[in-house]
Amino acid sequence: MIRVLFFVLLVFALASGFAWMADLPGTISISWNGYVWEQPPVTAALVAGALLAVFLAAVWLIRVILKSPQIASRFFKRRRKDKGYTALSQGLIALGTGNAKLARRHGLEADRLLAEEPAAKLLLAQTAQLAGKDDEARQRFEDMLDDPATKALGLHGLFVEAERHNEPVAARHYAEEAVKTSPGLEWAGKAVLGYQAIAHHWEDALKTLERNYAAKMLDKKTYRRQRAVVLTALAGKLEDGDPERAYSLAKEAHGLALDLVPAAVLTSRLATRRGDIRKASKVLEATWRLSPHPELADTYAHVRTGDSAVDRLKRVKSLSAQRANTAEGAFAIAKAALEAREFDEARAQLKTVLQSEPSRKAFLLMAEVEEAEHGDRGRMRDWLARAVNAPLDKVWMADGVVSGDWQPVSPVTGKLDAFQWGTPTGLSDSDGELLEDSAFEAPALTAATPVRPVGPAAEAEDLATVDLEAEPVSKPASPEEKSVSSGEAAKASPATTKQGYEGTTDDVRFSPALKDLPDAAAAGEKTAEVHEPVPAAEKDKPAAKTSSESGAETAAANGPDAKGGKEGENKAAASEEEDLNRPIEFALSRMPDDPGPDDEEEDKSASSARPRFFN
Repeated sequence: MIRVLFFVLLVFALASGFAWMADLPGTISISWNGYVWEQPPVTAALVAGALLAVFLAAVWLIRVILKSPQIASRFFKRRRKDKGYTALSQGLIALGTGNAKLARRHGLEADRLLAEEPAAKLLLAQTAQLAGKDDEARQRFEDMLDDPATKALGLHGLFVEAERHNEPVAARHYAEEAVKTSPGLEWAGKAVLGYQAIAHHWEDALKTLERNYAAKMLDKKTYRRQRAVVLTALAGKLEDGDPERAYSLAKEAHGLALDLVPAAVLTSRLATRRGDIRKASKVLEATWRLSPHPELADTYAHVRTGDSAVDRLKRVKSLSAQRANTAEGAFAIAKAALEAREFDEARAQLKTVLQSEPSRKAFLLMAEVEEAEHGDRGRMRDWLARAVNAPLDKVWMADGVVSGDWQPVSPVTGKLDAFQWGTPTGLSDSDGELLEDSAFEAPALTAATPVRPVGPAAEAEDLATVDLEAEPVSKPASPEEKSVSSGEAAKASPATTKQGYEGTTDDVRFSPALKDLPDAAAAGEKTAEVHEPVPAAEKDKPAAKTSSESGAETAAANGPDAKGGKEGENKAAASEEEDLNRPIEFALSRMPDDPGPDDEEEDKSASSARPRFFN
């Protein structure tokens, strides 16, 4: 808008000037060699302007004719450069798409057209890297070191090649050279710091960190955190050799990062060595309020040397109360309670942990509680089995590396403060089983059931404790009446429980005796009554009388005193003992399923009256 206004003003000024000149009176007269030229002022001005334009055009034409070679050279050079930059642009596009052959062709053309162009050299070097020609790429990067404009570029390329071939010494050398060439290079400063940290050169790492912060490579918060990590690592290295300086460095690290657990633990441990128990406790308490951690609780429990287990338990409870309702605090209390033999407290705290944030170490500690309190190996194995499928414990991990202890630098990438406290990928907290309250209750101790002994001693004890009483019988019963009465008694009497002799040869001594067999009357010997097999439906009915009771009835029926008495009881006992000691006699000459010899003749009437045995 201003330019348009200026142009309008300029045109207005020229028009005003010409108008003013047209209004001027008089003429301009020029006489030369008898020729006189008279014109008004306006006409004279226009003629003078035309002559000046012709003169300038002639001068320009002469200059063009004289400088035509230079103009032609500049034209062709500009055209060559345009073609070179076009090839360079196409080569970069091909390199970005991964077409190494096309990128190399355009790169060679760009390098031919643009002889001293650094971008063309970089295109060829990166094309060689993409094609896997490491020797060519390394040579092209080394050629860049001769030119100060491309030295930093060549060092970065050589650094990348050294890292690709796993040559940390060469990579660190190129990074340090790049820092000397250009101190503001961020990649070089971070690489040097990482390699110094991996090599545990903490003094040099502190200097490099200060230089990076001065070059504005990192903000103040990141600088304070990384400085605290480096100071903690240096203090840990000097803990045994120079504890005073180590304590000073650890205290500074704790001040820079209050939530850095290793710095707090190291500071507390060194303060305990100095005898400053109060300082050691304050440091741990400040970090616990920000970031509860098992190492903090363990160090806090042993901050005073010589404390008893009960004192340690009280101390851990005091620390846990400063940030209540945390799984780490409950687990620390449970661990200290187990050492103090406070099993109820340990169970209560472990119940809180396992129902909120279950982990393997909590299940293992619960198994220790079961074994220490009751010696119950069954419940201990149950908790150990639960621990197998429990969520993983929290550990220090960085870049896929799991470490039991904190490390200041990642062994994979060389990054400072890479290790974080967390749960490895795998079983999450939601994978734990739901535990009922009954699983944490102490087992009830029940009285042991006495085991009944088996053997001659047990048999003698049974015989000694049996009271035999004779039943009053008015007259001797016939065999048929005895059979009927014994069957009714079998239904009415309660079932006897067999002992450990069942299924062995001792079972014969306690089996019911046979009675009323045809051979027994002929031989004049007393036999026992035979019991028919009881069907399955009648097994729950009262069983028959025992052999001792049958012997008592026999003695009472055949004795001289019908009313029964002491003499009858003695005779019944003697008869019972006789029956027990009599050798086994089989009523049949052979088993029912044995046909015997063909010529043997059996008495069918006798065999039909004999009972059959079912084994």
